[in-house]
Amino acid sequence: MLIDTHAHIHFDSFRGEVNEVLARAREAGVGKIITVGVNSDDSRKAVEMAARYENVWAAVGVHPHSAEEIEQAADYIADLAKNRQVVAVGECGLDYYKSQASREQQAAALRKQLELAAEIKLPVIFHVREAFSDFFKIYDGYDRLPGVVHSFTGTPAEMRGAVERGLHVALNGIMTFTKDEGQLQAAKELPLDRLLLETDCPYLTPAPDRGKRNEPANVKPIAEFLAELRGESIQELSRQTTANACQLFGI
Repeated sequence: MLIDTHAHIHFDSFRGEVNEVLARAREAGVGKIITVGVNSDDSRKAVEMAARYENVWAAVGVHPHSAEEIEQAADYIADLAKNRQVVAVGECGLDYYKSQASREQQAAALRKQLELAAEIKLPVIFHVREAFSDFFKIYDGYDRLPGVVHSFTGTPAEMRGAVERGLHVALNGIMTFTKDEGQLQAAKELPLDRLLLETDCPYLTPAPDRGKRNEPANVKPIAEFLAELRGESIQELSRQTTANACQLFGI
């Protein structure tokens, strides 16, 4: 069995097709999915979807792109996190590449969600893009909370920084089409007991299907690509990444 640890199947791009999407996932061996909120209203939709479908769970949080809403959203996110379908806080973090929110707003939103995760004892799904130095400085103030750096595209040194802190690292379809040798080297060096798989669907469809909508079934070709890249059997990689996800998220 494979697990998609980061999907957005509650997004409008899947409206009216969720049953078919989940059926294709099962056919591909993807037996569990975490659908991840990016702001307060979107997190509500993730929780509602997780409540409707077996083997779908939710994460609730405020993405760095929406960091300015954290003061108004914090209590609502905390209430959503009480739902039994919620297995993580996030996605939250720092994005210095694309986010229009200020670095101060992003840092404040990240700290607020780290405090929530520490209080309610849930792991955290982190979005970190071109901001690892500042991310590690903030994260280090919270006593090594469990979590995962999702959609990792950093350097081998940044990967090691995450692993040394006890974090997991999630890889997705980017690895199948990146031309960045540093990213591929980080994927090769990542310890298997720290590796998670994800799609980040509907985005980041793996090669050779770029341009099409991504979906959880595509964890399978991602896993196959990574197994070959790392010189591991698909059975070994599937077994360990599934165990990693079950342990981190309690699913």
